[in-house]
Amino acid sequence: MLTFYPGPAKVYPEVRDYLTQAYDEGILSIPHRSDRFVHLTKSLVALLRKKLNIPQDYYIYFVSSATECWEIIAQSLTRYKSYHLYNGAFGEKWLDYVKKIKPKSAGTKWDLNEELNVPDLAVDEDAEIICITQNETSNGTQIKENTILNLFNRFRDQLIAVDATSSMAGMALKYIKADIWFASVQKCFGLPAGLGIMVCSPRTIFRAKEIKEKGHYNSLVTLYEKMLNYQTSITPNVLDIYLMYKVMEEREAIKIIDQHLVKRAQDFYQFLEEFTDFQLLVTNQEVRSATVIAVEGKEKVIDELKKNALRSDIMLGNGYGAWAKNTFRIANFPAHTDEEFEALKHFFRTNSQ
Repeated sequence: MLTFYPGPAKVYPEVRDYLTQAYDEGILSIPHRSDRFVHLTKSLVALLRKKLNIPQDYYIYFVSSATECWEIIAQSLTRYKSYHLYNGAFGEKWLDYVKKIKPKSAGTKWDLNEELNVPDLAVDEDAEIICITQNETSNGTQIKENTILNLFNRFRDQLIAVDATSSMAGMALKYIKADIWFASVQKCFGLPAGLGIMVCSPRTIFRAKEIKEKGHYNSLVTLYEKMLNYQTSITPNVLDIYLMYKVMEEREAIKIIDQHLVKRAQDFYQFLEEFTDFQLLVTNQEVRSATVIAVEGKEKVIDELKKNALRSDIMLGNGYGAWAKNTFRIANFPAHTDEEFEALKHFFRTNSQ
């Protein structure tokens, strides 16, 4: 079956062989304090810097998921409150989650077809961190890198935290334009779920040391201290760490992957505009995501289209949040092939008007 579900998404086909190699090489049983694990983690960190263009002075940590990163940011980097800018379900979920830990946290919602207007933003002065979702998986929008840079330049006293779950390892992110970037691996990394990656600027670690929060099992100070020796604070998902290393070893540089995904997205957006029984959810081309494409239509039409797709061994992503019933989503991740997108085009030509 061809799956275009936006997460957990298609894994690279090579993962099947890597799983066998992991078993044969004894990876599944290595202690996470062993020299072998330290060598694996050190090698992976170097590879991530090279392939994703992560700055040398930024710190890389491995956790369980992007959701855990929400928790780490709230517990280890926020004394009183964070401020959240969102236009979709996952950005809103982040705020709702953080409020359970830091009740004074607040946010602003803007329309999915609008660009984030940085000059006119009214952010609470006592907010310590500004939180954004770079690629909103629920509705297929993204925040452009210049917008993130404008945030970084205007709010110099706050840390800028970026949820990049549907873009890291797929898009060429400019890490120096924000302080905290994080993602889960079940999307653009093309891996099984169960691992998260967190990338932190030097001033993020300075803030963590100032606060000195060490009351939780993955407090950032503890992560920092353990990673000085390329270890994790808890027993991690060693298998996924190994799989990430094997996958990243074979992947092209992020600039090349980015160019390919953007071109394929533009082509597919143009293709979808030919049809009349559904339309693109995001009408403003300037804010459309290159990795998650959202399509809107009448509930009956969308439901029937998804059922027909399954009969053709194609899985489309369900809608999410406010768009759960009247949309479907299509993942455009690096593990997908151009041939698979041609097969998807053929399906739409034979099942739509």
